[in-house]
Amino acid sequence: MPADHPVERRAVLRTAAAASLAGPFAGLVADPAAAGTKPRTVPLFPTPDERDGVVRLHVPEGFRYRSFHDTTSTVVLTDGTVLPGRHDGMGAFPGPDGTVVLVRNHEVNGPVGAFGKGTPYDTAAGGGTTTIQVTRTGEVVRSFTSLNGTMMNCSGGEMPWGAWVTCEETVNGPDVGPDFTGAPNTLLTQPHGYVFEVPANVFPGEGQGSRQPIRSAGRFAHEAVSYDPESGYLYLTEDDFGFASGFYRYKPPSDPMVVGHLEDGGTLEMLRIVGMPNAHLEAAQVQGATYLTDWVPIEDADPEFPYTPGEIAPTTNDTAISYVARQGWAQGAAYFSRLEGQVARAGVVYFTSTQGGGPPEAGNTTAPSGFGNGFGQVWAYHPGTATLRCVFQSSGRMQLDLPDNITTSPRGTLVVCEDNSDSNYIRGLSRDGHLWNIALNPTDDEFAGSTFGPGGRTLFVNIQAGRGRTFAIWGPWQSIGV
Repeated sequence: MPADHPVERRAVLRTAAAASLAGPFAGLVADPAAAGTKPRTVPLFPTPDERDGVVRLHVPEGFRYRSFHDTTSTVVLTDGTVLPGRHDGMGAFPGPDGTVVLVRNHEVNGPVGAFGKGTPYDTAAGGGTTTIQVTRTGEVVRSFTSLNGTMMNCSGGEMPWGAWVTCEETVNGPDVGPDFTGAPNTLLTQPHGYVFEVPANVFPGEGQGSRQPIRSAGRFAHEAVSYDPESGYLYLTEDDFGFASGFYRYKPPSDPMVVGHLEDGGTLEMLRIVGMPNAHLEAAQVQGATYLTDWVPIEDADPEFPYTPGEIAPTTNDTAISYVARQGWAQGAAYFSRLEGQVARAGVVYFTSTQGGGPPEAGNTTAPSGFGNGFGQVWAYHPGTATLRCVFQSSGRMQLDLPDNITTSPRGTLVVCEDNSDSNYIRGLSRDGHLWNIALNPTDDEFAGSTFGPGGRTLFVNIQAGRGRTFAIWGPWQSIGV
């Protein structure tokens, strides 16, 4: 049961005028209690984990949670896989007998060797996905490797045809020099920086990714994807930490809603602001500012760089990681700061800019300490009108601190994960600009992979520690405006 004293840090937050958040953001519901007049306060209480009684999260009164796949000790999956940890993006799908199927990323970098069962894409790469069948309250039924041999699997996206698309946030490979870790890419056997599709099926023989990348969707530091059935495009965010990032769309050669999977061989484009070549959207915005957009083609979406096997490649990681984006910038594409979480709902694509909203970068596309000087933005792209709108911008660390993964509740509220170094929260965001607390992780590790299970009764979310842990959180969501 909740303790006697709630945690209320950041409970009272700045509000924005409801009129400034009309348009594309109207797909999100208003906070019914606030009624557009004041911010909601949701106290959080230290609450014991249903698994073992240890307090790991602070949640609202009346909420409960259970953790599972806690890799502070060795976890062995049903298929014998030793779970690699670094839990990140995650999708939730309906399973048999009222269960939930989770497809979960593992953001493991470096040539550390592939984990799990099945033939890996790259025998030296330690990232990938695992698939877990759980009850609504987080009790594990079965689990197995569903993709291995990939690298830095950060976020991704749930596809409406019943698949998870996972993203590699890197361009490492034997043809590229070492990244920021200094690890020797000479040990890798394949190029990285792609998206991969994983079917959301609970049976190991069927719920397996093909281990074949969708190369035409680009080789860059992918973060998240979403699919808009009306336009037929897959939208992609880029988190290129030290460089400006872009917002992309991929048109597959066949409609995946018809063929049932995502095909390679399509076209990639990058977003541009009409009349504003190389618009610096990492800079502070007037909240509610709306831009008319168009798209520029990326001719060489899947670059290969010359190298000699066993030797350090002459192409630096910095050159390779911005290769695709530079093609767009040469045509006036927009600059963003660290585009991370993304979700599509009711014809609108919402995405976060983790360090957006501060003073603009000094007219170039590099910033070694991280491109962007703000505390975060939330953007909405409306395919039907080709407009982009800044729907929220943080005024400082105590309001919203580095937004990362996002999802929507069945009622339409955005649920935002923070990724900072001090008391990360899961936050609710309403259409009239109100933020409120949903959960607190007191250990300071980032939240990631937030996703509601079928029916919206349970929020599943990861803690991406050096190892990792997954939570199922349930309670009276409507009572807190979620």
